[in-house]
Amino acid sequence: QVQLVESGGDSVQPGGSLRLTCVVSGITWSRYCVGWFRQGQKNERASVARIANDGGAIYDDSVKGRFTVSQDDTKNNIYLQMTNLKPDDTSLYYCAAREGTCIGFSYRTFPHWGPGTQVTVSS
Repeated sequence: QVQLVESGGDSVQPGGSLRLTCVVSGITWSRYCVGWFRQGQKNERASVARIANDGGAIYDDSVKGRFTVSQDDTKNNIYLQMTNLKPDDTSLYYCAAREGTCIGFSYRTFPHWGPGTQVTVSS
């Protein structure tokens, strides 16, 4: 059973940094993708960054140059390093996993989700 749990959310001032962690367990796929998403309007979830188990990463334009997704050697811990945070980055952040590639799929194709961690950016 695939399980994901996020941590690291906090309240920070604009310009600050945070590192989110997603602990992943139960994955047996040979090729898979773990994505970071944040809650958007109308219960949609916007893609922030994705990383494949081979290390390839994809970023949304809104976070390029500010956020970095990475994984440790075990691939059980997926990190989202966030820098130069802005008030618009305030949201509930989720990690999710799917079998296959990271390219070109809606959040709806990710069947496994963590409960989320709150990030608030405010002065």
